[in-house]
Amino acid sequence: MKSIKLAFLIFCVAYSTSLFSQDKPAYKIFNSKSKATDYDKLLKECEKADIVFFGELHNSPICHWLQLELTRDLFKEKKEKLVLGAEMYEADNQLIINELLAGKITDKNFKDEAKLWPNNETDYKPLLSFAKEKKLRFIATNIPRRYAALVNKRGMEALDSLDAEAKLFIAPLPIKYDSTLSGYKKMLESDDKSASSHITPNLPKAQAIKDATMAYFINKNIVSGGTFIHYNGTYHSENYQGIIWYLKLLNPNLKIVTIASTEQESIEKLDEESENAADFILCMPENMTKTR
Repeated sequence: MKSIKLAFLIFCVAYSTSLFSQDKPAYKIFNSKSKATDYDKLLKECEKADIVFFGELHNSPICHWLQLELTRDLFKEKKEKLVLGAEMYEADNQLIINELLAGKITDKNFKDEAKLWPNNETDYKPLLSFAKEKKLRFIATNIPRRYAALVNKRGMEALDSLDAEAKLFIAPLPIKYDSTLSGYKKMLESDDKSASSHITPNLPKAQAIKDATMAYFINKNIVSGGTFIHYNGTYHSENYQGIIWYLKLLNPNLKIVTIASTEQESIEKLDEESENAADFILCMPENMTKTR
């Protein structure tokens, strides 16, 4: 009888192990020490933060789904003191965003007149719609792309020639720039010879003016006792650089929580290159379906 029970137990363990091995999780969350953690712990930390940076992979459906879920859950805690903001909308479109959220213009007006990313309808419109539904502010934090292009072509000094009205959409000049930050240094390194021929010393400066401007508009719109959640490409906030470096120059006492995103062949263990990239690292299979 004991042998029958033992055999049955062994069968159950083997069967459950077989089922587990066939599981295909869509994502896994790691903490800054590369230890597996969960969404509840991430949420609790975000609820205590002044600012949450959700660094996304722009074409990842998991990132976009989790952004909306996290935003919804933060709203339960923060209510009207939750502020949303995104790299994907440029500062000179703030008025039309405000008009959309206030119901003064239609979605068609917005689509026709705003500068929208190709995946806006599927990936960012749900965030705007949530802000509209809950009467929350949504801040367009990025520099107008024409001014970033100007820096890429002629350097930071070219911004001095802009009209005063244009400068309202940029962080106050002059902009500090630290060329030793690893995120900017890597932009000048490329193994692709065809790509490297198009890389100029001004490329990381164009990235820096984006980071500085986003930091400026985030800091300008912080609510006391609230949380500002910002959606941006993961490289803009990875390794506590980019936007965060500029934000700390403006307001060093802020409590900031960062989320980075990465893809790997296997998500069982975090790759070494992603260690310490953020407070939380969202890890997804590299063969995950893309949104565009």
